[in-house]
Amino acid sequence: MRETERRFRPEIQGLRALACVLVVVYHVWLGRISGGVDAFFLISGFLVTGQLYRAASRGKIEYRPMWGRMIKRLFPAALTVLLLVVAVSMVLLPQNRWFQTIKEVVASALYLENWQLAADSADYFAQHNSASVVQHFWSLSIQGQFYVVWPLLVGLVLLIAKRAGRNVLPLLSATLGVVFAASLAYSVWLTAVDQPLAYFDSLTRVWEFALGGLLALLIDRIQVPRPARVVFGWAGVAGLVSCGLVLQVGTVFPGYLALWPTLSAALVILAGDTAFKAGADRFLSSRPLKYLGDLSYALYLWHWPVLVFYLVARDREEVGLRGGAVIIALAFGLAVLTHHLVEKPVRVSAIGAGNRWGAYRFGAATLAAVLAATGAWQWVSVSQAESYSIAVDDPDHPGALAHTEGFTYWGAADAALVPSFVAVSEDWAGIDPARCGTSPRNADLEVCTSQTTGHPARRIVVAGDSHAGQFLGALLPVAEKKNWEVTSILRGGCPFSTDSDAVPGDQSCIDWNTAVVDEIVTTRPDAVMTIGTRDVKIGVEERVPAGYVAQWRKVDEAGIPVLAVRDNPRFGQSPSACVESRGAESPECATPRYDLYAAEPPYETLPDLPSNVRFVDFSDYFCTAEVCPPVIGNVLVYLDDNHVSGTYMSTMSAIAEKAIIEALGWADDHAEEPPPGG
Repeated sequence: MRETERRFRPEIQGLRALACVLVVVYHVWLGRISGGVDAFFLISGFLVTGQLYRAASRGKIEYRPMWGRMIKRLFPAALTVLLLVVAVSMVLLPQNRWFQTIKEVVASALYLENWQLAADSADYFAQHNSASVVQHFWSLSIQGQFYVVWPLLVGLVLLIAKRAGRNVLPLLSATLGVVFAASLAYSVWLTAVDQPLAYFDSLTRVWEFALGGLLALLIDRIQVPRPARVVFGWAGVAGLVSCGLVLQVGTVFPGYLALWPTLSAALVILAGDTAFKAGADRFLSSRPLKYLGDLSYALYLWHWPVLVFYLVARDREEVGLRGGAVIIALAFGLAVLTHHLVEKPVRVSAIGAGNRWGAYRFGAATLAAVLAATGAWQWVSVSQAESYSIAVDDPDHPGALAHTEGFTYWGAADAALVPSFVAVSEDWAGIDPARCGTSPRNADLEVCTSQTTGHPARRIVVAGDSHAGQFLGALLPVAEKKNWEVTSILRGGCPFSTDSDAVPGDQSCIDWNTAVVDEIVTTRPDAVMTIGTRDVKIGVEERVPAGYVAQWRKVDEAGIPVLAVRDNPRFGQSPSACVESRGAESPECATPRYDLYAAEPPYETLPDLPSNVRFVDFSDYFCTAEVCPPVIGNVLVYLDDNHVSGTYMSTMSAIAEKAIIEALGWADDHAEEPPPGG
């Protein structure tokens, strides 16, 4: 029988099982990525292309029943898992992760999770998110997109072949060859330029499906002696098992290195039935592996949520040998139940048999159930997030004012912490996005400007990275009070510097900074506010990078003052998440000040500083003399592991007002002492 006509090859089912087991074991016990997903992509390309080619050879691809069967096969288990993830997350998951998880559950249900993660990888402000409960749906999303687009591509080739009176096989092979080459080239390029984005980009993975498709079309024409096929089979198995041990898949894939697992899987398929007792196909066709192959989809769906929930419930970062065994056993049990109670019954049911659109209605109904459950969770989350607000003189939530000299707390003894744990991760300060736009002088700069009444009394530019931007929370209330115009020119992960201090060698950051200086020199504000130090974290000495000073010198040449703010601490975990899980008084949530800040600000000993630079040190409002706590004045200080919450920054407005006016010598602004707490 011709290979392209085979409907079932047991060793491929075993190959699926092996790939899935590798994914699970590597995730759970090794904390690594195996490359098994890439094997899944190749297998899907091989099987689906073979099915489509057989249909094309008969002259017609039946799209409606084909996609209907796909819905019955994919939707039940996936949407069941998502429904249960929503239910368990509301009970078990820390509230500071709710919004992120809701967003990703919706993306997963719509088979767009890979693009959601790709967007997050490009969004600096989303890069501090924890791995979500449904992050593994990225690969299922790419496969779902493949199942929609690939039949259309093959159908287009079939149509062209019919009209041209050509044989479909050569034309389809040539088309897949072009797709393979173009996608692989793009994958190699984007992996070198932006690997996190490349990892989740559908277009960087198309070549893996195309390689499987080419194998399906050409396998009959590849003659391999049996001894060589035996070697191919075991070489493929060994390559697949070893890939994740040798390569750091999560940081170097996809690119050309993803050829390792895909070619390994291709070798196993090419080996086929060797009729040799010691052949890899005998091992892969064994009853246990065939059964695992049947469970592979459900096992993949369950293993990641079980792992994440276990880590959350046990408050751990690693599972250990025994914990991993528990996770795998639980995921396996859930996979068995899902396969026998959900997958198989729906797949063999009469859904769609008596009605042309029955399977589609079923898919829409199950999808609607997930979206409805997620919508209800979103409503609960938003209600909790909006259930707080604090006034400037709120006695229950003095925030930074609690660290002012002579402060006395007059608020309630049982005052709730703000912002809520649901809202804290989204509590960014900033200028109204409606007042943002592209600079008329440089299309690469997004410039946001606060509103003033008539001619502004002062104009301040806040320039640099997200740490500079977070001080807008303290500055904007002052600006509104004094009719100052505040302009922000910000780029995440790109401090105001002549160098790329956050990401070494990032030329785009250096070019952006050059444009920012040009913008500042052209618009000539009364002052530039930016971050003045770096590396306020454990194990690294706080410093003033040379690139910062060089950038300030450029502004000094234009006669514009620079207000350099001492940076806030950076931690190994989110202090707010720690408070939610352990309580505000837990010593594990506070960090000794001497582990973070230098005893003396590093700029005090810097020689030859530009004369225009004025330093402001707010470290006493982030730390006491001994520790840097997660909560000050009943306000959560941090929204993640290194950014200050907008709510806390707003409580610093009176403090910032006094410090800015004194540092810049703006005596005509009639600075006032910060109001006493309470």
